Amino acid sequence: MLGFNSLTAAVARSTIGAVSNASSSRTTGLFRALSTTTESLKVKSTTPPPVASQEERIKYFKIYRWDPDHRQKPYLSTYPVDLNDCGPMVLDALIKIKSEQDPTLTFRRSCREGICGSCAMNINGRNTLACLCYIDPKEEDGGKKAAGGDVMKIYPLPHMYVIKDLVPDMGNFYEQYRSIEPWLQTKDGKSEGQAEFLQTREDRAKLDGMYECILCACCSTACPSYWWNADKYLGPAVLMQAYRWIEDSRDEFQDKRLAELDDAFKLYRCHTIMNCTKVCPKHLNPGKAIAHIKKKLAEK
Repeated sequence: MLGFNSLTAAVARSTIGAVSNASSSRTTGLFRALSTTTESLKVKSTTPPPVASQEERIKYFKIYRWDPDHRQKPYLSTYPVDLNDCGPMVLDALIKIKSEQDPTLTFRRSCREGICGSCAMNINGRNTLACLCYIDPKEEDGGKKAAGGDVMKIYPLPHMYVIKDLVPDMGNFYEQYRSIEPWLQTKDGKSEGQAEFLQTREDRAKLDGMYECILCACCSTACPSYWWNADKYLGPAVLMQAYRWIEDSRDEFQDKRLAELDDAFKLYRCHTIMNCTKVCPKHLNPGKAIAHIKKKLAEK
């Protein structure tokens, strides 16, 4: 009996050992699998290769400065800007200068998309919008060298009173615009139940090239006739908007509008110099609109 019990105990021990070994091997395999899976899920940390330092592209901006609160004549301030750390447009550089170098620099801006006309100024001798003017013309015209080399000169719109720095007084310009009554005028108004004034596609197409004007005043302040007669001559922008309403088929006061423009100064100070068409940032043709007004008056 004793021998049988010893044999039974030995068999039990061997069986438990086998089961234990099998369980141990399975557990070891499971840990290996989990370890492998965990390692595969880990994001390997890689140190990025060192970036070669870019050579600075310094552009100098000479900007017109004048503050009415200081008894000082207008002057030019020079600001260096690294183009590697700046947007492509002149407005980007002005914002960078104001935020990082000189918070007293004053200029108008709004949409940054060439829609509002707020940032009109004279850049390197040409009236344009700062938000549409490239700092480096290589990005615009395929490699032509910028006028003025590494220096860009920025002034307010010419021949206008300056409020401060690059901010001109647009009061006279807007008063002239208001004088042409730039809204739809009808004799009888809307009939009962009428929702809107309709026109044909062909009549609507006649307004193309005029309604896009954003009243930035780039054209008017580039016109020598407007320089000398801004108090009497309406200027290219306002005259083009006047013709926009004269040509509108829905407006019923064409004769009245033409009669108000038939003036030696309001209209006929235009001598077709065509600076207006050359500088328009929206690529419109105010000179052509003025010629059409003169033609309609001649035909009356």
